[in-house]
Amino acid sequence: MIKHRPYLLSIAGFDPSGGAGILADIKTFEQTGTYGIAATTCISYQNDHNIAGLHWISKEKILQQLNPLLSAYKIEYVKIGWIQNLKILNEIVDFLLAYNKDICIVWDPILETNEGVVLHKKINKKYLQNILTSIHWVTPNWEEVTQLTGEKDAIKGAEILSKYCNVYLKGGHHIEVPATDIILINKKMDILHPTEISELEKHGAGCVLSAALASYLALGMAQYKACNMAKEYTYRFITSNNSNIGYHAIV
Repeated sequence: MIKHRPYLLSIAGFDPSGGAGILADIKTFEQTGTYGIAATTCISYQNDHNIAGLHWISKEKILQQLNPLLSAYKIEYVKIGWIQNLKILNEIVDFLLAYNKDICIVWDPILETNEGVVLHKKINKKYLQNILTSIHWVTPNWEEVTQLTGEKDAIKGAEILSKYCNVYLKGGHHIEVPATDIILINKKMDILHPTEISELEKHGAGCVLSAALASYLALGMAQYKACNMAKEYTYRFITSNNSNIGYHAIV
């Protein structure tokens, strides 16, 4: 008997190299057991090492993509990635909540790409707070959490964000304790230690982790277990080969 997979929506950018954005999300959803659908927020001109440019999709066209998807499929979980600015993100979140007030949203706040392209130059605190109070999870890395909050101490910054929603602070950019993640669930802090530390880096690893977290949540896992499973999946992705592009292992 074929088991039904829960639908999981990715709202993110199109990376033609397949390493990040909606292609990486869909690969992650497929391998972790959910059925992925997607709406594109931008088209990037890139490979896994360099970005030549970005073409942003208007808010109206993003919503136009979402309308037929939300009318056809039961969507209870959403992962959001590349967004042009917080105002557009806020309007998309409001649109999703109007569709389903209990929808679970995981936001990966990509402020700058690994290739150095800055996506959000100025953080509007009003929009940020409104977004965080309307979603379930935010998954910044060590640098992004300081930009979002203005705090030099990333853990203090994560604690500030946790006043509004759950936080998964990705530790891949932490020099002192690499690959050690901090999670705050209902403001309670836990540390996710790596089983093993890899010196390898992968294009799109942050996208993969947040997509895996959303997928495991959609499968009904408790939040702490979903975080651990997402970390483990991302580790397998990072260590899958020696190139800059990771392979998605069947789990």
